[in-house]
Amino acid sequence: MRVAGPMGLAMLLKKASLVGAFFVGAIWQLPALAFCPLPVDPQQVTVRQVVDGDTLRLNDGRSVRLIGINAPEIGRKGRTSEPFAEAARQRLQAMVKASGGEVGLVPGVESKDKYGRTLAHIYGRSGDNFEAQLLSEGFGYRVAVAPNVSLSDCQQQAERAARQLKAGVWRQFPVIPAAQIRQSGFALIGGQVTGIERNRGGIWIEIDDALVLQVPARLQRSFPPAFVDGLKGRSVEARGWVLDRSRKGGLKAGQKRWLLPLTDPSMLERVER
Repeated sequence: MRVAGPMGLAMLLKKASLVGAFFVGAIWQLPALAFCPLPVDPQQVTVRQVVDGDTLRLNDGRSVRLIGINAPEIGRKGRTSEPFAEAARQRLQAMVKASGGEVGLVPGVESKDKYGRTLAHIYGRSGDNFEAQLLSEGFGYRVAVAPNVSLSDCQQQAERAARQLKAGVWRQFPVIPAAQIRQSGFALIGGQVTGIERNRGGIWIEIDDALVLQVPARLQRSFPPAFVDGLKGRSVEARGWVLDRSRKGGLKAGQKRWLLPLTDPSMLERVER
């Protein structure tokens, strides 16, 4: 596969942005190999169904959650699908079809999630990493959940390419100010660090007096010692799954309602203004 140069990549990503939610056409490949190269001897498996933009079901019965990407949610039980959810599913279907229905699977260090799904990186027969492909076209957001972070850097590069050209989910600025959080679930949050505390529960980073980020004690070894140095007063962007601590009477005096646990250092970025 020929790897496109910077201008070629820009043109391809511009095409992705123009196609947007209506992408159902022929396969065209971005240079995903430049982001996340194929490892040696991935397990060959057959895909039975594409469930959504980040989940596959295999012929052997396993459900596979792609590592490193969170695609928009398809509406179920009367709920409306999120923007680009169906487009992401169709794009992944097209990638599986282009690979003849057979893909390479590389399990994560943590091989199962709490729902029993297999956590894995997926590759097409051409060697392209599916997560990087989808991220580079704007069909989802990069996520890093320790210990499955081996491809975090190359996936971050893939997402930046889509973000720079406002492709897919980046067409509209998706970052929510901390003070405007209204519900739990996956989100990108922006704001200023107003306080930092440490205790037995980990490191607590307060954002705009409205949200607290937590580095859980069990994950602190994955974060560099200088992670919070110079952070107070800085503008940041955090991503992850927001929790509502007021549910079931869980909110204690003095606590912020909204909590976002950080699962990897790359889930918090300093923003240059």
